[in-house]
This record gives sequence, structure tokens and C-alpha cells, in this order.
Amino acid sequence: MIRAVKLCLLGALTLLLAVPAFALAPGDAAPGFILKDTDGQEHNIASYLAKGKVVVLEWFNPDCPFIKKHHQTHKTMNETYERFADRGVMWLAINSNAPGKQGHGDERNRQAVIDYDLPFPLLLDENGVVGQAFGAKTTPHMFVIAGKGEVVYAGAIDDDRSAGDLGETNYVADALEAVLAGKTPDVQETDPYGCSVKYVK
Repeated sequence: MIRAVKLCLLGALTLLLAVPAFALAPGDAAPGFILKDTDGQEHNIASYLAKGKVVVLEWFNPDCPFIKKHHQTHKTMNETYERFADRGVMWLAINSNAPGKQGHGDERNRQAVIDYDLPFPLLLDENGVVGQAFGAKTTPHMFVIAGKGEVVYAGAIDDDRSAGDLGETNYVADALEAVLAGKTPDVQETDPYGCSVKYVK
């Protein structure tokens, strides 16, 4: 109930908040949104869910060392996406950093798509409305959304919080395997790690 009240107030307060007061948790309904990617194409999360897709959201900043860890040093995100791409999973990266902040801008992110060989769309949320609605705190911060729009996993991509080493457990992959098998993930929530999302202040 408390979270529902906060979500109702979020639209009016979002530009006043520098850091989300909360993050969506498993069982919460994911807010609807429409954002454009680096090619100008619109993506509507509701339309993907209506088609029966499981949606993965990855908060993204091309210049964050933790994003580089999972897109450059290792290929965690691309490899996880490719593992599930033909199994009804839609992966969307979202950059909610504000104008003038690290990793912001059309040009920088179009280049990131090339540099990181992203096989999935990179959406731009420069006013931070979508990031604030989800309570995204770090890059990366991962959400897995299934069914009628319910969050089934929220948190870190893996279990190694360093900026270089890969963890032994890929929480998103485990959550997707469970959901696609009609089961509840064993681990539904972890603490995200990475660079802070640099919202409008």
C-alpha cells in the first residue's frame, strides 16, 4: 500500500528527486512507459507484455566502469540476451542520466551501441521519469518483468560487486530460466551495484 501511494505521487515529484527513495520489488506492478531508442524508434513496454514477452530492463551508462565490466571486459549482457532472445524475452537497456552528466546524449549512446555491439535497443530517458518510476539506482540495475507486468526479479546482474571480476551466479539468467519454466525464481531480489544513476537535480 505504501509503495502504491509513492507511485501515485511520483509523477509530480520526479524532477525534484536526485535519488529514488525506493526501488520496485518482486510482486510490484511495473509502470508503463514509452521511450525512444538511439535510432528514434519507440518502445512500449505494455505492447511487449501484451505479446507474452518477458521483459528485461538494464539501466545503462556507457562510461560507467561496471557497465564496461559487463559489456567490454566480459560480455555478460549480450551473452545473456542471446541465450534467451529466441525464447520470448525482450531486453531493453535504459539510460536515465541527465543532460551534462556522464554517459548522456544521443551521440554518445549511438556510439556505445556500436562500441559494445549491442544486440538489443538502448532507450534514452534523459528526464529520468522512467528511472525514477522504477527506482533504478545503479548502472546496471536489473529488472525482470513477466506476466501482466509483475516484477519477478530486481537487483544485480551477478554476485561479484567488483568492477572487474565476473560473478559465479547470473541472477537474471537464473530468474529467466525459472519464469520461462513457469516457476518462481529462487532469488527474487538482490542489492544492485554499480555507478549511481545521475538524475536531473
